[in-house]
Amino acid sequence: MVLCANMDDMYAAQLTHLAPTRYRTIGSLIAIYESNFVRLLRLAPELERMEGMFVSRVAGALDLHLTVLERYKYTTLIGLTYRFFEPSHVDVDVDAQAAYVFEPDAKICIYHDARSAEIVSHCRRKATRKVHPWRRGHMPELDRKWELNRFLQKWLGFCLRQGHLFLSYTAETTTPSRRLETREPRAPWYESP
Repeated sequence: MVLCANMDDMYAAQLTHLAPTRYRTIGSLIAIYESNFVRLLRLAPELERMEGMFVSRVAGALDLHLTVLERYKYTTLIGLTYRFFEPSHVDVDVDAQAAYVFEPDAKICIYHDARSAEIVSHCRRKATRKVHPWRRGHMPELDRKWELNRFLQKWLGFCLRQGHLFLSYTAETTTPSRRLETREPRAPWYESP
């Protein structure tokens, strides 16, 4: 009996040694960016022609909202979110749109020339991430980007499995339900004013 326990321990140690470890490297982060781009194109295949706000409605799932925020020659900034109704935010003097909460309210930058997409900001009600100081051999900014973009990768896969799709004839175009920050298009860095 003792021999079997030792054999099990030895077998478990071998498996642990052979198990692939996931390292958060620049290469794995770039692979996630590329995967996010492919998933976004599957979610919104007509993204290059889309302007404004769209809603994807699937039976049994939350409505998914996509907003094209900025568009430049090589990049597009979009917002992707769910809209939740919160009656606690309703006030008699405030319009009905104030009762909605947008989460995760992800801002995603799509790089068309590099065929990659990364999440540049998001809004969560509860911030649970601890800020770690720089240490030798550790890259907290790489870890932060890796975690955010891994979240985006999983979320996009979840949306695709639910059946969400943004096409001009299936997605519902909506009027802005919240004030969006708009900026004048800026000149590229290589053009001087």
